[in-house]
Amino acid sequence: MTTALICIALLGLLVFGLGFATSSKRRKTETLTGSSDDPTDALHKLVRAHGNTTEYAPMMAILILALGSMSPDFWMLCCMGVATASRYAVAAGLILSSSMNEAHPLRFIGALGTYLSGFGLVTAVLLSI
Repeated sequence: MTTALICIALLGLLVFGLGFATSSKRRKTETLTGSSDDPTDALHKLVRAHGNTTEYAPMMAILILALGSMSPDFWMLCCMGVATASRYAVAAGLILSSSMNEAHPLRFIGALGTYLSGFGLVTAVLLSI
């Protein structure tokens, strides 16, 4: 359960950390709502990184919690770690890219890892029934 709890805490840290960073940038730029559509705008990138994270992290946390409560096999623990690291990679790729219109290796690796580990987590839960 330790691995599961660490991964869940890290996913929570990512969600709330990106939320705080977005709010801080809004305050600094005096932007109460919305953001520019400019793909190079820092606020726009933060908003997208936070939004993208909140689309995937909750379900991953639920799957990880379910698996963590069932004495998961080593490969399942690996899926938990890859899922968590992948979400950080996607967020970093979105924020660090010079433009959202340009491909960034972290974004690609993170997205691929998200899908593969996500399907792995779903499969692991189904196999545990």
